[in-house]
Amino acid sequence: MLKGTRTKIGKKIDEIEIGERVHLVETIEDKDLLLYLGLTNDNNPLYIQHEYAKETVFKKPIVPPIMLNGIVTSAVSKLLPGPGSHIWEQNLKYLQPVYHYETIEVLLEVQNIDYENQLVTIQVNGINQNNQIVMQGMLKVLPPSEKAN
Repeated sequence: MLKGTRTKIGKKIDEIEIGERVHLVETIEDKDLLLYLGLTNDNNPLYIQHEYAKETVFKKPIVPPIMLNGIVTSAVSKLLPGPGSHIWEQNLKYLQPVYHYETIEVLLEVQNIDYENQLVTIQVNGINQNNQIVMQGMLKVLPPSEKAN
């Protein structure tokens, strides 16, 4: 960022409403998997080796759960509450595998606003194209705020 310029920040706590939602649709493609695997040096054969994966309960390679988590954290950073937010706590369960090239829908919905602690509780649900719940959980997010004087 250039000195003197200011990035637009997301919603402050008093601009957020219970029931507010963000809906995303994402398809996991090879380029996404290769970027993840390259950045993390994760060589789990369950994620990339078809011969190995077909011998497992999954029958074919799956998407690493942390990539699904990345979709959620990106939505918080970009959309709800938006730039300047910080995930304080998260509890996500991955209930079904997500396979390569699957399209998932992720819904984030504000459930609670704790003004005293400056935290917003957001429910997360992810479903695949077969309407199966693949991810579910809650986040506690610290929305952007101005520096105290």
